[in-house]
Amino acid sequence: MRMTIFGSGYVGLVTGACMAETGNHVVCVDIDERKIERLKAGDVPIYEPGLDAYIERNVEAGRLEFTTDIEKGVGHGLFQFIAVGTPPDEDGSADLQHVLAVAESIGAHMNDYRIIIDKSTVPVGTADKVREHVAAALADRKLDLEFDVVSNPEFLKEGAAINDFMKPDRIVVGTDNPRTAELLRALYEPFNRNHDRMVTMDVRSAELTKYAANAMLATKISFMNEIANLAERVGADIEKVRVGIGSDPRIGYHFIYPGAGYGGSCFPKDVRALARSAAAAGYPAKLLETVEEVNDRQKRRLFEKISAHFDGNLAGKTIALWGLAFKPNTDDMREAPSRVLMEALWDAGATVRGYDPEAMDEARRLYPDEPKLVLCDSADETLAGADALAIVTEWQEFRSPDFDSIKSELAAPVIFDGRNLYDPDMLHSLGLTYYAIGRGQSAASS
Repeated sequence: MRMTIFGSGYVGLVTGACMAETGNHVVCVDIDERKIERLKAGDVPIYEPGLDAYIERNVEAGRLEFTTDIEKGVGHGLFQFIAVGTPPDEDGSADLQHVLAVAESIGAHMNDYRIIIDKSTVPVGTADKVREHVAAALADRKLDLEFDVVSNPEFLKEGAAINDFMKPDRIVVGTDNPRTAELLRALYEPFNRNHDRMVTMDVRSAELTKYAANAMLATKISFMNEIANLAERVGADIEKVRVGIGSDPRIGYHFIYPGAGYGGSCFPKDVRALARSAAAAGYPAKLLETVEEVNDRQKRRLFEKISAHFDGNLAGKTIALWGLAFKPNTDDMREAPSRVLMEALWDAGATVRGYDPEAMDEARRLYPDEPKLVLCDSADETLAGADALAIVTEWQEFRSPDFDSIKSELAAPVIFDGRNLYDPDMLHSLGLTYYAIGRGQSAASS
């Protein structure tokens, strides 16, 4: 099948590459000329395991193209995917200007029936706005062409996006047209062969489903962080609590790991956007507001532990930092806990020696002139001259380090672990002071 994807960011590239992998002819459109030129040259602008191989293979096969030519894109495919960004507006609501600009462009250039698919994460009611903008552009051309607008939200986890797309848990399609639903079913058939994963519903329900899913996961994380902070105050071990509650199948083990707070491009903005959507609908979503508040507070917990350990005297201290990305297997530092920690340390007069397996270039881009940031080539290198070690991203290479080396390199044998990677008893036996989230010295000293 022939399809067009507007937007060559994270969602657009993964969608395009995976659709091309199954034999579709995909044209990706983006107004960013530099990005398109990079993609044509084989330079993938984001890090996602396996994505570069998918893109290279399908470009060579002629199934995947990149262009800035909007008219070509609209003319190419029956399926017109909108996968542009929906950044937070000043009030936290989703900014739809890029989505609606694409809708206008489609209406300005289409000459035949098109299925317009909202892949971007958008508030309830966006499909109606897309429909209005397409219809207005057609009216300006004095054309009366048939089209459908579909909500088809993505459920991709950064770091596992290829597998999530190729073997999805569910494929949500929101449409009011049964014929369109069948066309989408045919499009997604290669990803639906093992068993039927397609869930069809009305458009507004599909739009709400995406926000509700991310908000639910964010809620679980914030809840566990609340319980972890309580565990510290009553002397309990949150890891034992986690296992105890996770064994209940109604709760389960997924997304109940306490830590330094969630970040990234989805959870923070989607929780905010859903809360703002609720407010606009006349419903005060207090739980959602609290989820965001708890997460903002949690991002400061590591700094609070470091500051307390050093009696508030961090001026001139050097902190080794393992992990910069908001999660493993990505280079994404958007709203990452590492940024909150680093900026708080700098404000307190400390220097950071940081390392991340993938996010080093992103850190250089975000902090090009920060004199208190030293980026190192390895985790071990960060320890040189450091007073303490802090961990904010659970990369595999951090899970089993040489603790004797850490102890000998650090001026103070202390680890602040924002991801609960280690056994507190083992580290204590090695002579290391270990602060974690809801366990270790954090709990023992409360």
